[in-house]
Amino acid sequence: MDYVIIGNSAAGIGAIEGIRKVDQEGKITVISDEEYHTYSRPLISYYLAEQVSAEQMKYRGADFYQEYGVETRLGDRVVKVDQDDKLLALESGEEINFNKLLVATGGTPFIPPITGANKDNIYTFIKLDDSKAIAQEVEEGDIKEVVILGAGLIGLKAAEALVKLGVKVTVVELADRVLSAILDQDAAEIVQQNLEAKGIEFVLEDTIEEFSGTDRATAVKLKSGQQLKTDLAIIAVGVRPNTELVQDTEVELNRGVIVDDQLETNISGIYAAGDVSEGYDLVRGSAAVIPIWPNAYRQGLVAGQNMAGASESYNEGFVRNSIGFFGLPMITAGIINPEGDGYEVLSSKLLENNSYRKVVLQEGKIVGFIYLTDIDRAGILTGLIKEEQDVSQIKEELLADDFGYLSFSEEERRKLLWL
Repeated sequence: MDYVIIGNSAAGIGAIEGIRKVDQEGKITVISDEEYHTYSRPLISYYLAEQVSAEQMKYRGADFYQEYGVETRLGDRVVKVDQDDKLLALESGEEINFNKLLVATGGTPFIPPITGANKDNIYTFIKLDDSKAIAQEVEEGDIKEVVILGAGLIGLKAAEALVKLGVKVTVVELADRVLSAILDQDAAEIVQQNLEAKGIEFVLEDTIEEFSGTDRATAVKLKSGQQLKTDLAIIAVGVRPNTELVQDTEVELNRGVIVDDQLETNISGIYAAGDVSEGYDLVRGSAAVIPIWPNAYRQGLVAGQNMAGASESYNEGFVRNSIGFFGLPMITAGIINPEGDGYEVLSSKLLENNSYRKVVLQEGKIVGFIYLTDIDRAGILTGLIKEEQDVSQIKEELLADDFGYLSFSEEERRKLLWL
C-alpha cells in the first residue's frame, strides 16, 4: 500500500501515527514545500522573540521519520493531483503514485487588495520562514517601527514578539476590538489594556489603504486618512484553507475540502485533515473549517487509521484556543458571542486581577466559554462540551472558583470520568 501525505505539520504527523497504528508495513511518503523537519507552528512567534531555537521547535524527535518508516520529499511541491491515475506531479519533475492520499496542506494567508502590498518588507506570519525573514530584518536592519494589520491571534503574537525585541509596534484592526473572533467586548478590553501596558499601540475600526514607498514600505495610509511611519509591515488579517491543489480535481470544496466523519472526501481514497478541511463542528452542528492545532492532529490521526483500513469517526471538532500574551493566559472555546434566541450567558469579571469568566449555554449544555487569567477549570468545561453534558442543574456553580466534577451527582461523575 502506498500512502502519500501532502503536508508535514500537525495533521500530517497525526496521519503518520494513525497509519502505523493499523499498518506497520505500507510505504508512507510525506511531501512538503517547506524544507524543515516537522515543527510546531504556534512557536514561530517565540522563535522571533528569541525564546526558542529551531531545534526546540521540532514537533517530533529527530529520528521520527526513520522510526515510522517514512520517506520524505521536503522542500518540494506538488503541482498536480491526478485523481484518476492516482499520481502526483512534483515541482522537481518527480512523479509519485498513491493508493491513499491525504491532503493536509493547511492554510494560506489572505492578502487584501491593498495598494503597494507587494513591497519587499511586507510579510505574512504563519511559517518558520516568515519568522526567520522578519528576525533577520530586525537583526540586520534599522527596524524601529512596525505596523501590523490584524489584531487576531497571529497579528498579536507577532506584535508581542517584536515588542520583546525592542521594536515599536502599532496594530491596525478593522473590528472594534482585539481578538474579535474569540473574545467578547469585556474580555477584549482586558487583553487590550494588558497589551497597551507593554507598549503596543492600537488603531481600531480602521484599515490600511496603501503602503507608501518605492521598493520598501516607509509608511501606511489608513482609510481614515491617518498615516503611520513603518520600517516593516506584517499582514495578519486571516488564513484561508489552502485548497489550490485540488481545485482542478473533482474533490468537493466549499470553504475548505469537504470531508465526512472519517475524513474522506467525495473521491474514494482521498482524505483531507487539518486547516484545509471542512468537517463537522460539534458545537454548531454543521460543517465548518476548524483551524486549530489540536483539531488538526486529531483529524490526521483518524484519517491515517482510516486510510489504513480502520473505520474510525471524528465528530468532536470545535473551535478552541489556549494562548497567552505577556503572562495573561486565556482559554476560549465554541460560541462566545451568541446571536439569536435560545442562549443563556453567565459571566463574572474581577478587574483587580484581570480575571474574566463567561459560559454560554444552549438547552442546558455548554456551547462556549471564555476564561482569562484563572484558567485552571477550563479543561473541565472543554470536556463537558465534548460530552454534550447537561449542566442545567448545576449552572449556578459553573463560574465558582471550586467548580469541578464534584459539582455533579455521583452517577454523573462516574459517566464523565469513565469510572
